[in-house]
Amino acid sequence: MPFFQPRLFLLFSLFFTISCSDDVIDDKGDPANLLVDVTYADDGSGYVHLLANADNAVEYEFRLGSNLEPDETNITGIFEYTFENSGNYEVDVRALGASGRYLRSVIMLTIELASDNVTVDQGYTTPMQYDGWDLVWHDEFEGNSVNTDYWVFETGDGCPNLCGWGNNEWQYYREQNAWVEDGVLTIEARRENAGNRNFTSARMKTQGKKSFQYGRIDIRALLPKGQGMWPALWMLGENITSVGWPKCGEIDIMEMIGGSGQENQTHGTLHWDINGHVQAGGSYTLSSGTFADEYHVFTIIWDENLIRWLVNDNQFHVIDITPNHMTEFHEEFFFLFNVAVGGRWPGYPDETTIFPQQMRVDYVRVFQKN
Repeated sequence: MPFFQPRLFLLFSLFFTISCSDDVIDDKGDPANLLVDVTYADDGSGYVHLLANADNAVEYEFRLGSNLEPDETNITGIFEYTFENSGNYEVDVRALGASGRYLRSVIMLTIELASDNVTVDQGYTTPMQYDGWDLVWHDEFEGNSVNTDYWVFETGDGCPNLCGWGNNEWQYYREQNAWVEDGVLTIEARRENAGNRNFTSARMKTQGKKSFQYGRIDIRALLPKGQGMWPALWMLGENITSVGWPKCGEIDIMEMIGGSGQENQTHGTLHWDINGHVQAGGSYTLSSGTFADEYHVFTIIWDENLIRWLVNDNQFHVIDITPNHMTEFHEEFFFLFNVAVGGRWPGYPDETTIFPQQMRVDYVRVFQKN
């Protein structure tokens, strides 16, 4: 990511818009005071129960999406439906009166099925030791809180000096959007207001606490999904406070751009300075599925000559760092983990984007040659 730059299985939000036909409602046969109650299953089954009630209503219509014809018409005001896929859905509820006029309420439901929740034992994993390497630092995210001996949080939206963190991002970073539970770090992006922003997330770093020069770095993570989502596992030069960016150098171990079928691809990139910002990198695409389906291990192997990127031990890109203009990559670097919402590169959330979204990290491990 360029520098200038208890949960329920089923979540919902309601937006009531009450309207009527073009005629003025002034007859006792006209419906009035339409209310719609929603009950939803907390087991991740996708079941939703709607109960509509209006004065003088003789019939109720329920329409999913932009259907011209109702999916169900009844006199009880009850509509039950089980969604088979996660997503954002619109339900148009109409109360019809004897006069032929109606009141209308449009409800937006955000559905996340339990089948979409991946457990930590699903997916690829890597060992705690390799021949010829020593494990010099790791965080397995045990206990019930983020280890403050390792991590600090960045908060806000980057303003006034780096508004949108230099990338026109939409989120406001807060510490409470990250937590440790059951051996996993979770960073959650939410659609909620904070600091004049409409989304919140978290960004944490090891700056001033843990930094490294060279080594093999393994990070096992489950990624979010959806248009406008931008998770990143990356590193910056520890000397950024004295030389600035991009002269400090940046190593993007993993970035993913959500939406448009891109959740099966991640990117590994270097950023540095040659009389201005330059960058180079490569991408890895899964043969099937997405990075939100199960955990994957994102790796760099970094020495005096090369930086190599791997996903699940499959090497997909190599950059030679021996040229004289790449001295940045022979210094110490610290880690940053974050989930951005929107930006110039990923674009922005739309009606298809489900919130909240999570990046979960099982471990980060640093090995150096012995």
